[in-house]
Order: sequence, then structure tokens, then C-alpha cells
Amino acid sequence: MSVAAVKQFELEQVLRYRLDIERLRKQEFATAKQGFEHAHEQLKQEEALTRNISQEFYKRQSEMDSIEEIRRYSDFFARKREEIKTQKKRVDHLSDVLNERRETLLDATKDKKVLESLKEKKATEYKQDMDKKEQAFMDEISIQKKTS
Repeated sequence: MSVAAVKQFELEQVLRYRLDIERLRKQEFATAKQGFEHAHEQLKQEEALTRNISQEFYKRQSEMDSIEEIRRYSDFFARKREEIKTQKKRVDHLSDVLNERRETLLDATKDKKVLESLKEKKATEYKQDMDKKEQAFMDEISIQKKTS
């Protein structure tokens, strides 16, 4: 039985660096996803609140006796439309950021996988080479035993 030293992969430091980069990109993606989901949820809540108050306004409209009360509702709806518009822009921006982070993560994963594949290929080649050397050594021992 042969005790073969495990050959160090020449690009091991590069592979470790790419693993670290991938881990960092995963964290960045998760943070972007969390920010997007939070902003999207806020938008849904704002829209639901505005819908509810709008329904209340339409129900109470005939009961309102002052123009001031109607103007307060009108000002509120104008402000809410602006807030919702701003929130939609924020959600769109965070969606773009999320997609960008997804692409960056995919690139980092591809880079890492290329090196992992190369490492596996080199390990397989090294093992095959060591197996051939071991077989040649065993053949040589066998030949020497037969000639003695």
C-alpha cells in the first residue's frame, strides 16, 4: 500500500479568495432582498391604508357638512398619492439593486465553480498519476521476485 502525499492545488489561495467573495456577495444579496421586501411590504400597507380611508371618505361624503373637512381629506389623499409614488420609485430602485446583486452573486459563484472544477480535475489527474506510479512499482517488485 502506497502512502502518497496529497499534492497542494496551485490555485488554492485564489479558490479561498473566490469562496470569500461568494460569501460576501451572498450577504449583499440577502441584505438587498431584505430591503426590497421591506419596502414592498411598506408600499402594500400604504396602499391598503389609503384604500380603506378612501372607502370611509366615500361612505361619509354625504354626511360631511363643512368644506374644511372635505379639504382635509383631499389634502390627505394628495399627500398619500405622493408618498405612494415615492415608495414605488424606492421599490423599483431596490428591485434594480436586487437584480444587480443577483447577477454579481451568480458571477462570483461561476468564478468559484470554475476553480473548484479545475481543482477536482487536477486531483483526479494526480490520483491517476499516483496510481500508475504505484502500479509500475508493484510490477517492478513482482518482476524482481520472479527473477530471484
